[in-house]
Amino acid sequence: MVKQTETAVLLSNVVKRFGRVVANDKVSLEVRRGEILALLGENGSGKTTLMNMLSGIYYPDEGQIFVNGQEVRIGSPKDAFSLGIGMIHQHFKLVDVLTAAENIILGLPGKAKINRAALAGEIREISQKYGFRVDPNKKIYNMSVSEKQTVEIIKVLYRGADILILDEPTAVLTPQETDRLFDVLRKMKADNKAIIIITHKMHEVLSVSDRVAILRKGQVVGTVETKDANRQNLTEMMVGHAVSLKINRPQPAENGQEALKIEGLTCLNSDGIKALDNVSFTLRSGEIMGVAGIAGSGQKELCEAITGLCPVQQGAICLSRPEGENLNIVGLTPTEIIRSGISMAFVPEDRLGMGLVASMDIVDNTMLKSYKIGKGPFLDRKTPRALAKDIVGSLEIVTPGLNAPVRLLSGGNVQKVLLGREIASKPMVLIAAYPVRGLDINSSYRIYDLLNEQKKKGVAVLYIGEDLDVLLELCDWIIVLCGGRVSGILDASQATKEEIGLKMTHIDALKEADL
Repeated sequence: MVKQTETAVLLSNVVKRFGRVVANDKVSLEVRRGEILALLGENGSGKTTLMNMLSGIYYPDEGQIFVNGQEVRIGSPKDAFSLGIGMIHQHFKLVDVLTAAENIILGLPGKAKINRAALAGEIREISQKYGFRVDPNKKIYNMSVSEKQTVEIIKVLYRGADILILDEPTAVLTPQETDRLFDVLRKMKADNKAIIIITHKMHEVLSVSDRVAILRKGQVVGTVETKDANRQNLTEMMVGHAVSLKINRPQPAENGQEALKIEGLTCLNSDGIKALDNVSFTLRSGEIMGVAGIAGSGQKELCEAITGLCPVQQGAICLSRPEGENLNIVGLTPTEIIRSGISMAFVPEDRLGMGLVASMDIVDNTMLKSYKIGKGPFLDRKTPRALAKDIVGSLEIVTPGLNAPVRLLSGGNVQKVLLGREIASKPMVLIAAYPVRGLDINSSYRIYDLLNEQKKKGVAVLYIGEDLDVLLELCDWIIVLCGGRVSGILDASQATKEEIGLKMTHIDALKEADL
């Protein structure tokens, strides 16, 4: 039987500073063998920084780290591996043109020639032990997201890791893939491995972890047994005050007009591969339509086609104008769409790459959407400044001032600036792509409230999201994409996570039961 009290890692008064910012402030934390420890905290609370010190990416300014009872210095990922510590990052670190087996041994010392049969045998042995599904000879670029994650986990196990750190491991997995991952983690736990997961998904914390450590503003504010915890008390520990965790879905508008109608939409991605194939649906004013699908199912191309950023091979995208006349915008540029009278807002997935300019302040970022429309040679800065001030006040954005570069703001505050600017344009159609990705639970629920406020005003909202629980609570309808095609349009009040997950992979219930 596994000894739950055996300490694998002990952090004692660890401090990490970045200039004047204290990311971790005298953090003490114990990680035990044979357990899954969940690390919770708001954005900027220091979770990933703390784990980056344990995995050798950062070095602590103060404090001590003990592994298996011995004080250690971890100056690099190589040092971490030598101590049996491996981290699986949210963004995978794999070489796409290599096979799974080649990625697993990449960087390890050895002979110039690889014994591929022996290597494949070792990988299959690890896979069978923990229940992985992976083809050692499959190229990374041909793999699904869950397969890539499996390769990352096997890579650290192959190197001898018995202390594993997983950063947001389920961010882009279907419910079925998440369940399989959790089965694997439980088998590793039974094998006396110490496992740390960083996640924002409270239901996953409660279902898979044994203990939960909560960080707030760089400090550990408590460690609790999962069996004694619930969503509400964990959230209140994270935030420091009571938070409502209910999405109050207002009824969709009765007889809402067609705001967006897509018929037979087909698009190619940047590699010339068909990303959308004959997609059709209708979005009405005063309702929220969610888009579900595993990563790379055409969500990005759908958003960019509607906003004039992605060329359309065939099909129609009809948007309503204030005067009531629908306009097919296929072939129009974003500027031409705006000048045609279409009132549309877009919150892109890449908020600091496509949505905002990181080095510019809030006022200048507020002007980005309107500066070309102004008349005369001089820019009007007074109006955008007043708008920026209103956005900061109404959305409770934490910022040193209106003239602070947005790169200095936390992820949640950056997203509020972007969403506030787009909402201020009073759109008829609002497209929000992964608006809460990487945000803590408090910021996420504020974003959901903002989207519902727009719905009440008669705005048609297209919401692309990853969390199926949120899609079911927030949306009126859910369109499921699989391989660029529509595999179903579901009534969110009647649908289940399992039903959506099966349609995301085009597996029906009968086939799934036989797997």
